[in-house]
Amino acid sequence: MRIIFMGTPDFAVPTLTEIVANGHEVVAVYTRAPKPAGRGQEERKSPIHLAAENFGIPVFTPRSLKGAEEQGVFALHDADVAVVVAYGLLLPKPILDAPRNGCLNLHGSLLPRWRGAAPIQRAVMAGDPRTGVMVMQMDEGLDTGPVGLVDEMPIGPDMTSGELHDRMMLVGADLMVRALAALERGSLHFTPQAADGATYASKIEKAEARIDWSRPAQDVHNHIRGLSPFPGAWFEIELNGKPVRVKVLRSTLGEGSGPAGTVIGDDLTIACGQGAVRLISVQREGKGAMDAAAFLRGTGSLIGKAV
Repeated sequence: MRIIFMGTPDFAVPTLTEIVANGHEVVAVYTRAPKPAGRGQEERKSPIHLAAENFGIPVFTPRSLKGAEEQGVFALHDADVAVVVAYGLLLPKPILDAPRNGCLNLHGSLLPRWRGAAPIQRAVMAGDPRTGVMVMQMDEGLDTGPVGLVDEMPIGPDMTSGELHDRMMLVGADLMVRALAALERGSLHFTPQAADGATYASKIEKAEARIDWSRPAQDVHNHIRGLSPFPGAWFEIELNGKPVRVKVLRSTLGEGSGPAGTVIGDDLTIACGQGAVRLISVQREGKGAMDAAAFLRGTGSLIGKAV
């Protein structure tokens, strides 16, 4: 089929790769415009932009798709379907209606739970035991369209959002290719989402990242793994008379109790409002990631220290 692909981050790259590998004609790739990054503030192309160039596919980077000119260009691609994976721009009705079979979106949750910008992180932060990827027919709502295919998966008790992201992007790529095959055969059928149970996965804000040790240990653990590896949940501890910020990249539930936010074990176990969390991998400000033992070798015993 003639396909327009619309995506931006690395999450979308396996889907584009699988679509090309399965012999479809990707006539255009739409992605977010390059952004200044790094010390030199040089413009950096998105992962999908780089992948499309590698495949020799024309790339389009409009700032918006609301204008008649951009909508006209989009329609001229004469696509059978558009595939959308974490694109990042609003698709107005003329864009949704332009491909003969509309726009298919790959979404990382079990809709209607976790509609919106950060479904993977929010599912982990909420302690959900299961999630999945879905292929959805897009409409004008926020992730409200009917669902064609779904693949469910468990969320392990210590799984981070980064690990879930990496699993989802591979499972999702396979799911989208299967959806396109079914669409081509005329056997892709859509089911409206449930009317109840909708939740919204709002964008992760920087202010959310600081760890609140007064919460129960399970909540703290979910918060840590939900924000790992990015942006990273963090705490401050005084070392050599100065406050030092420490990101926590991996944790598990610990044993013991004490005043919330106090180190209670030489394995970097920290008391919470109820129970405790043991830190497994951390990253001190300005340093690389390290395990708890390596961190403690640089600080000495921290038992009784407040964080």
